[in-house]
Amino acid sequence: MVVLFFAISIGLVLVGAQRSLDPAPSVAIAEPGTPERPRAVTVIMRDYRFDPTPVVLVPGETIRLTVFNGGLVEHELALGDAGFQQAWAGADLATPPAPFTTPPPASIPPGIPGLRVLLGSGGREVVELRVPEGVELLLRCNLPGHPERGMVGAVELRAAE
Repeated sequence: MVVLFFAISIGLVLVGAQRSLDPAPSVAIAEPGTPERPRAVTVIMRDYRFDPTPVVLVPGETIRLTVFNGGLVEHELALGDAGFQQAWAGADLATPPAPFTTPPPASIPPGIPGLRVLLGSGGREVVELRVPEGVELLLRCNLPGHPERGMVGAVELRAAE
């Protein structure tokens, strides 16, 4: 009985490992989102990765972005250009957590465009966002140590099909 359990367990691990090598499914966008009908986009933050990656967006569209933190620790979704990412990386490093204290909230100067969602484990937030045009968007978790552990996503900007 124990041998059968281990055989099934090993089989499931091998199947899961093989599936993780499969390419991500293709995303077809028939119609970009509008302010009246935003397109639904969901991003799950796991421990040190984003799902899906890439996140496929249409410049100028309006999306209803649902963000879940499916990880065990706090994560941040920072969506913006290189200047936005640099500002949040500096702000997050300047406010490291200290044991048994509440650090001051991180912030950046007003006027730097982008979106930041900070969630504890199990958290969920829904926001509406107009996807900017003419900029390269980057997706990161800038919390200390997270980018180094691989929490950097990809954003693919394309026209509706």
